[in-house]
Amino acid sequence: MRIPRQTWKTVVLTAAVTAALWLGGRTVAHVSAIAEETYENIEAFTNVLALVQKTYVDEVTTGQLIEGAITGMLAALDPHSAYLPPDVYNELQVDTRGSFGGLGIEITMRDNVLTVVSPIEDTPAHRAGIKPGDQIIKIEDEFTKDMPLLEAVKRMRGPEGSSVTISVRREGLPNLVDYELVREVIRIKSVRKQLLEPGYGYLRVAQFQERTASDLQRYLADLEEESGSKLSGLVLDLRNNPGGLLTQAVRVSDLFLDSGLVVY
Repeated sequence: MRIPRQTWKTVVLTAAVTAALWLGGRTVAHVSAIAEETYENIEAFTNVLALVQKTYVDEVTTGQLIEGAITGMLAALDPHSAYLPPDVYNELQVDTRGSFGGLGIEITMRDNVLTVVSPIEDTPAHRAGIKPGDQIIKIEDEFTKDMPLLEAVKRMRGPEGSSVTISVRREGLPNLVDYELVREVIRIKSVRKQLLEPGYGYLRVAQFQERTASDLQRYLADLEEESGSKLSGLVLDLRNNPGGLLTQAVRVSDLFLDSGLVVY
């Protein structure tokens, strides 16, 4: 439904007058100016939307354009503000829960090539011999060139017991190597521990997931029990940690702080 411009003006100005009655007469000009500016910007947006749909060389849906506008709007704020479409948000939830059906490969895009960062210990990829630096050239029979990272992740994840074939290019080998892997439920341990010597412990936090703070607290107690006394020192290893849940990062910080604001 398209509302005529004059009707929009009436609605906007009526809202401005109502607000002015609540806030005091002196705010009428200020509120009206803000409302008029907002309306003009919205009108410009709808005009561009209509123009693109009418004249762009390819057919695009309103949903695509709105999602692109929201993405651009948040990207214009700062590097840490972003819009997560439903599929990306679902992947984030999977990652922070720490378990999913898949192969057990951490991947990234390196020089526009899908590349293995590391296989996760005791997973199908690790047992098959996938190595850091391997380039995944094909998933099943489809080349990964120009395939978005999220799409590649989706294709390798799947129900436990199902299989998938990936073709890997490895430095020093002349031909691609094919691996047929059977998916398993992959459980990522976000915290690992080691007693370096009596009184000194090591904790590795790979990612901030739902159970990270509670696991870390339990492992601290385990290290002290193994040591036979309170720890004199601790190495907290956060190298290559991609982030995760802010709430868990705050709780982990709180374990080592006596008081004060952690983040706002």
